[in-house]
Amino acid sequence: MSLIEGIDPTAAQQPLASRMRPRDLSEFVGQRHLVGEGKILRQMIERDTIPSMILWGPPGVGKTTLANVVANATRAEFVNFSAVTSGIKEIKEIMARAEAGRSLGVRTVLFVDEIHRFNKAQQDAFLPYVEQGSIILVGATTENPSFEVNSALLSRCKVFVLKSIEEDDLVSLLRRALTEERGFGRLAVEVSDETLRKIARFANGDARSALGTLESAVANADFKDGVPTVTDETVAQCVGRKTLLYDKRGEEHYNVISALHKSMRNSDPDAAVYWLARMLEGGEDPLYIARRCIRFASEDVGLADPNALLLATTVWDACHNLGVPECNVHLTQIVVYLALAPKSNAMEAAYMKAAADARNMIAEPVPLNIRNAPTRLMKELDYGKNYVYAHDTEEKIARMSCLPESLEGRRYYEPAGLGAEARMKARLKAVRDWREGRSDEPPFSNAAFVANRRT
Repeated sequence: MSLIEGIDPTAAQQPLASRMRPRDLSEFVGQRHLVGEGKILRQMIERDTIPSMILWGPPGVGKTTLANVVANATRAEFVNFSAVTSGIKEIKEIMARAEAGRSLGVRTVLFVDEIHRFNKAQQDAFLPYVEQGSIILVGATTENPSFEVNSALLSRCKVFVLKSIEEDDLVSLLRRALTEERGFGRLAVEVSDETLRKIARFANGDARSALGTLESAVANADFKDGVPTVTDETVAQCVGRKTLLYDKRGEEHYNVISALHKSMRNSDPDAAVYWLARMLEGGEDPLYIARRCIRFASEDVGLADPNALLLATTVWDACHNLGVPECNVHLTQIVVYLALAPKSNAMEAAYMKAAADARNMIAEPVPLNIRNAPTRLMKELDYGKNYVYAHDTEEKIARMSCLPESLEGRRYYEPAGLGAEARMKARLKAVRDWREGRSDEPPFSNAAFVANRRT
């Protein structure tokens, strides 16, 4: 007989996470900022005055459990609704029943799991009933509701943010699962606190994952002196690898790539390598990371180190040709290089200024002197008149303007002056001084370059 067969047959058909689901707030673990003594959500549940709300947080932190606690505590009719299996027809049927109940003084609490899976039309179907109070909507989502829930519906809901469950709370939950009858209380399983802590650590804040690992470990437990014992080796076999909180298509994807960018921008190679590893170990496409590094090489390094763009492009080629895991070291090389490179955002700043002028100002025609004149008619219309071919001049530069008249004197590129961009800054100053008549020294002469670099 296996250990699982030693559990009540009816209960054994359910996963441990379902059997151990809290029935009220006294059994709930984590989220003290919401359901701790005197906290707002706890008071709302205890007073049965919950508003329409969105419960937002990562998997396994208690969103559905809180909905069940509400179901057990409320004096309203509680309807469980799945965004995966239901459509507008089912929504309208439930709304009709809720409206009929409201006329009789009966409130309806509608729980919608994975509300982000509803499209705009489906979400819009809820709106009038939430507005007129026919239903109290409780939605659960792992995605940022700012992006996944219609703004009109979101504005009528209170958003509660649930956090990953702390390691100590997970250990407490696991210990309870071992002692309570609905868990493994009848089996007297032996598990050390340190092993439980390892299970909790592997779960990464996810109670469902922690209980699932424990269930698997108990099913494969060794017997020592007739006592079922879960060892570190058993747990290692069950988990295989640490579950990473990383969704390639969800909000965490953008959070982690943001962390990588900002670590490199802040010249912190240790943090950059960590966030890189989080993405790769979570299954991220290495080409996506390589593309972001190429962008970073110009956006945040630019001409302060022109080699950054060359290296980033080379790393993209390596990722494309090798794939994971071989290209992991190439990505590590580029994020460390970019983190330690001198920084300049002059390229992005220059483009953003120019783009703002291009969007917001009158689209003036190209000045005649720099227009192309391939036909006689164009030449008769003064296309290309007074154009000075820079290579024909001794200085290899002309004093003519290439901007529209209304933008004369506008400056977009302002080098930061770090790294190799110091040379660009000196060269640009020499060009501007000569073009604007502040210097007679040809801007590309060695004398002008050295003089301006000193200043």
